[in-house]
Amino acid sequence: MAKILSVVFLSLALALTGCGPKAFTKGDYDNVENENLLNDQWSETDMQKVVKKLVDSMVSSRTIAKADKPPVVIVTKLENKTTEHIDTQSVMDMVKVELSRSGSVQFIDKEAREDVAKEYEYNESGMVDAASKKGKGKQTGADFVLNGRLDSIVQEVGKDKTVYYKITLNLTNLSTNVSVWTDHDQIRKVFKKKRISL
Repeated sequence: MAKILSVVFLSLALALTGCGPKAFTKGDYDNVENENLLNDQWSETDMQKVVKKLVDSMVSSRTIAKADKPPVVIVTKLENKTTEHIDTQSVMDMVKVELSRSGSVQFIDKEAREDVAKEYEYNESGMVDAASKKGKGKQTGADFVLNGRLDSIVQEVGKDKTVYYKITLNLTNLSTNVSVWTDHDQIRKVFKKKRISL
């Protein structure tokens, strides 16, 4: 009887272990250029597609393409109006990198301002050679502000689901507050719900 109970308990333990949470234990590197449609949320593929299209549009706009010298741009924020948690800072960072690679614009680094202010204080501390120290009053002002908005619409009927994203970027002249360029890109993804078997 004791042997039978032991076998029963061991079988139950193995069955419960098999039904427990699975861990991802083996992985491999993938090409980040490959499309990622693993789930129905915003992905790096979406980010890459919209950023490329919008940067190409901005660089070819009259304001940037016909400028005598690369305009100075400050990149602010991308407002997230979706129901998802999306790292919009990452999107704008990719925009900055792609614009920088184009060589068409220069940037004011908004995030570095606090560090720059501290460095000015250190320059004035007496620890820095007078011939090389930097101080207040010589920073370059931005010509344009770049910001935007990310929207989404989700529709679900039966087993079908569509997820639509629209990202809009705006370039505004800092002196006149006139929007000199704006464009948007759209993505719609289609999904079908599948039965999950145990």
